[in-house]
Amino acid sequence: MSESIKHECGIVLLRLLKPLDYYVEKYGTAFYGLDRLYLLMQKQHNRGQDGAGIAAVKFHAKPGIQYINRMRSDSSTPIRDCFTPIYEDIQQVKDLCPDKLKDIAWLKENLRFSSELFMGHLRYGTYGKNGIDTVHPFIIHNNWISRSVVVAGNFNLTNSEELFDELVALGQHPVETSDTITILEIIGNYINKANDDLYKKYKEEGLSKYDISRKIQRNMDIRQILHGASRNWDGGYVFCGMLGHGDAFVLRDPVGIRPAFYYHGEDVIVVASERPAIQTAFNLQTEDINELPPGHAAIIKQNGSFYIEECKQPQEPQKQCSFERIYFSRGTDRDIYKERERLGACLLDGVLKAINNDLINTVFSYIPNTALVAFNGMFDALRDHCNEIKKQKLLKNRDCLTPELVDKILAIMPRFDQIAVKDAKLRTFITEDNQRDDLVAHVYDITYGTVNKNVDNLVVLDDSIVRGTTLKESIIRMLDRLNPKKIVIASSAPQVRYPDCYGIDMSRLGDFIAFQAAISLLKETGQEHIIENVYNKAKEQENYPKEKIVNYVREIYEPFTAKQISAKIAELVRPKEIHAELEIVYNSIENLHKACPNHTGDWYFTGNYPTPGGFKVLNRSFIYYKENIKKRPW
Repeated sequence: MSESIKHECGIVLLRLLKPLDYYVEKYGTAFYGLDRLYLLMQKQHNRGQDGAGIAAVKFHAKPGIQYINRMRSDSSTPIRDCFTPIYEDIQQVKDLCPDKLKDIAWLKENLRFSSELFMGHLRYGTYGKNGIDTVHPFIIHNNWISRSVVVAGNFNLTNSEELFDELVALGQHPVETSDTITILEIIGNYINKANDDLYKKYKEEGLSKYDISRKIQRNMDIRQILHGASRNWDGGYVFCGMLGHGDAFVLRDPVGIRPAFYYHGEDVIVVASERPAIQTAFNLQTEDINELPPGHAAIIKQNGSFYIEECKQPQEPQKQCSFERIYFSRGTDRDIYKERERLGACLLDGVLKAINNDLINTVFSYIPNTALVAFNGMFDALRDHCNEIKKQKLLKNRDCLTPELVDKILAIMPRFDQIAVKDAKLRTFITEDNQRDDLVAHVYDITYGTVNKNVDNLVVLDDSIVRGTTLKESIIRMLDRLNPKKIVIASSAPQVRYPDCYGIDMSRLGDFIAFQAAISLLKETGQEHIIENVYNKAKEQENYPKEKIVNYVREIYEPFTAKQISAKIAELVRPKEIHAELEIVYNSIENLHKACPNHTGDWYFTGNYPTPGGFKVLNRSFIYYKENIKKRPW
């Protein structure tokens, strides 16, 4: 997408199933796990721009040895900054005493991250402050290793205030209200409770404290801990954790909003946010990797046993995030690639209408690079359309064909040109919003001479159009310099009408260009009373329990068709000084469901939120819009 919409975070959990000596023998290094962790994080780097963190747990560490290691960075090169100091330590040992790199006991005592269990996190700070203190993983330290826990996640909860109150009711005094710290404390509380219950049980059996500690580590019920801790969570999440003694888990929300995939091999178990990252890191086929079911946890015990357990009842029907498929995940995933192609193909009818079927005088392109797969789908559909036209003309004129006529008919084909080329030298600087405003106009170079002045239409496909700011301030002005007769911007996603509250940077309703268009149309058609009615209804239910809140914001859009709103969007984003005619073409909700049949979570387009907290956030977002309150609505 050509706009500044921040990504979701990415996670990795990696467990080696063999002793470290095995990896020295098979792969020539005791740091095989660290190497794979690095590759898995690099292959998900699109999910992290504000920070990265890694952590590892050493099994059977001697008392006095640090058994949890962690590195975090909030620099512009966070992955490199996390791994470089570790590899520098390894290189120093290699230079001075290379034999030590095969001495596992020495490594575990002297080198960080000589471990069996690893966690990685890529942060894209969607909300709140950025800084090293907000970078995952987070740790609760305890001298009892079964009470120590490391956590990281890709998530956003809509009811952080309720969960905070839950901690206060337990007698705790939290010093932060963020959902990350709240979840960490809740999980820590249930881990402590499990320890206390087991300690009481084994003490009654007359065991020594040392034996009690060992039995607690072996018999921790991770499923029960997660079931209790997450019972009141409302939102989208994939949450991973490691306990100090070696148990580990990854928990996915019951709706399946956030993605998680896992691979269980002979010598490794890995869970990550994206399937292609696992495929690349371990040279696997798509069929080798499974999706973690919604509401389930992947649990790995310290002894290496692995199982998938239901922790929260999966919601039916499932509403996995469709925006994940449209934009955030890598298009190299087999299924996502096909879905994006279908989204592009579904745009064909709307695009043909916009150019009045004038294929001869139309140039097709895309922006940004992530829109390429959807563009390929649209272009394939265009080729098929042109082939059908050619076939019908050949059949119609079969009795009077001449070489000249055949050449003319065969020349009917869509025209593609690389209109906008991203300047890679500028791209890496644009990670903060304040920098982006100044540089965005120069991120793309345009290819001059590709469009016949004042004759050709120019169709450009984008992933989605959310705020329209970049279109108006940069993209459309840039395209108009080519002097097309008409510019058509085609969005592979439908109109974004409602805020997201599960981790994507789309929380302020008033920022959405579709919402602005609907408000403008209400004012132009003398229906401003609808705005006031919706506001009054929203205020009336402001303090309702989230389960009782209704989506009254729908009434803002109901008087108008999607086509009317699209036309108004084109007016709003059209700079006054451009010469070309402008039209915006969006995909429909029906086409979205057709292209992504297994991911029906479409709340940004329809307002059909999968959890009660979504409706509460929407209601508050509209109130904030009406009262001009500039903050996130939860």
